[in-house]
Amino acid sequence: MPDSRIRPTPAPLLNPGETVVLFDGVCKLCNGWARFLIRHDHQHRVRLAAVQSPEGQALLAWAGLPVDQFDTMAVIRDRHYWVRSDAFFEIVAQLPARWWPARLLRIVPRALRDWTYDCVALNRYRIFGKYDTCLLPDPDHERRFLKAPV
Repeated sequence: MPDSRIRPTPAPLLNPGETVVLFDGVCKLCNGWARFLIRHDHQHRVRLAAVQSPEGQALLAWAGLPVDQFDTMAVIRDRHYWVRSDAFFEIVAQLPARWWPARLLRIVPRALRDWTYDCVALNRYRIFGKYDTCLLPDPDHERRFLKAPV
């Protein structure tokens, strides 16, 4: 299991045991990753939140991550959160078994994994493009996105 960071209190807005993936809502690569998760997470084990959303901002603040600079994906569950390549491996662990071979990439030392992750993350807009605004989820996918109680 990837190494997590631990906070003293459970994450706000999440039910116990619930997992949320924070992603950059204007990044085309990140949106593709979110669509991939929606398509392949048949058991609905993962929820999504754009870092630009009020929910994403609250979770970033809880984790002590920057709320105005979005250079990493984060995964949050209970009092734990994962970033960078560890976040990727935590997500893969939530997917059906056919995706588990991707976990073999953990044999690569974390420093090299995170360096590669950072290279892609820091150049993602230039390589993959950027939307002008956060894309809204399709109506049939809306329940997959974390929403604060009204």
